[in-house]
Amino acid sequence: MQLYFPILFFFGAYVMTYFTIPKIIGLVEYKKLMDEPNKRSSHKKITPTLGGISFFYTLIFALFFLKDWDTYDEAIYFIPSLTILFIVGLKDDLVVLSPYTKLIAQLVAVIFILSNKGFMIHSLNGFLGIEEIPVYISYVVGGFMMLTIINAYNLIDGIDGLAAIVGIVIVIIYSAIFYLTEEYFYLLLCLALNGSLIAFLSFNLSSSKKIFMGDTGSLIVGFIISVLTLRFLALSPESYDSLPFLLENVPLIAISILIVPLFDTARVFTIRVANKRSPFSPDRNHTHHILIDYFKISHQQASFIIGGFNLVFVILFVILGSTSYNIYLVIALITTVIILGYFFYRFDYSFANIKRKIIFRKKVDNLKGEMKKSGEKLIKRNKNK
Repeated sequence: MQLYFPILFFFGAYVMTYFTIPKIIGLVEYKKLMDEPNKRSSHKKITPTLGGISFFYTLIFALFFLKDWDTYDEAIYFIPSLTILFIVGLKDDLVVLSPYTKLIAQLVAVIFILSNKGFMIHSLNGFLGIEEIPVYISYVVGGFMMLTIINAYNLIDGIDGLAAIVGIVIVIIYSAIFYLTEEYFYLLLCLALNGSLIAFLSFNLSSSKKIFMGDTGSLIVGFIISVLTLRFLALSPESYDSLPFLLENVPLIAISILIVPLFDTARVFTIRVANKRSPFSPDRNHTHHILIDYFKISHQQASFIIGGFNLVFVILFVILGSTSYNIYLVIALITTVIILGYFFYRFDYSFANIKRKIIFRKKVDNLKGEMKKSGEKLIKRNKNK
């Protein structure tokens, strides 16, 4: 592949996103389609949303030029899936949809992808002793995995920069994987998505031109990440020879790449179900909310800490996966999840508890104010005497 192709796709996507997001912000402000903060929001003022619109048309443009590199005509299968998720995400940003409506739309989008043989997982290559898998199991596993990743990524979009930074880290890793395996269609797709995410991030972290990606963006990015993961697992055994880890460790490497959204979703869903609530019920129990509320750090700091952890975790697993058999990696993964789960479980995080703490802090502040006023009055009386 010519060097200018990757550069062209990356900078082309960056430029398209960077120069059109201000137009989206202007339109959203003019039509008053702003995101208003509520009791679980991390932002304090109304903010433009719908930044994900730029991801949609940038990817559509990229797919048009990518069609010359697709081995199984994958490009055409992306179009209906992205269109469905774009429409559903846009409607959810404007008029909130139920989680189950979005889930049905995601399932339809996933079916288009699974109908392409290029995404068929034929074997787990010895992971936990499993080799070939039946076709129907491949469909079930692929569909479940894609739906999980889409919703997991959607759920981490809760503070400034987090979804974009985690997305950038994940896509950079997949860019390296598909470059080494000479899967140039997916390499260029990764570069186009990363160009859009980096351009969007500059606005998402801005204090004067801020915009959120909204469900329009998080569903689309989560979908692309799920497709990249599926393709990574569906590579032929010969393709893995160029990768720096053992063949049987591929599923664990995929989990490590997605550790942040998967861990956060599993933890939050477990807590909600344990409290006899719907796993889709909103709260401020996410990892990023805890970092902000308990450790008093900024959105940017929390986002970079979580993104940095994701990158370090993947590098560690790639190093371990190059020499260790998957049983040891499974033990390492389970141990890490238990430690992180225990650490965050120590925080009693619910709306009721937050409300009690806020009321208690107000009472303490009022008491301090009254004591201060009493002290000032006492000083004045002593001076008058």
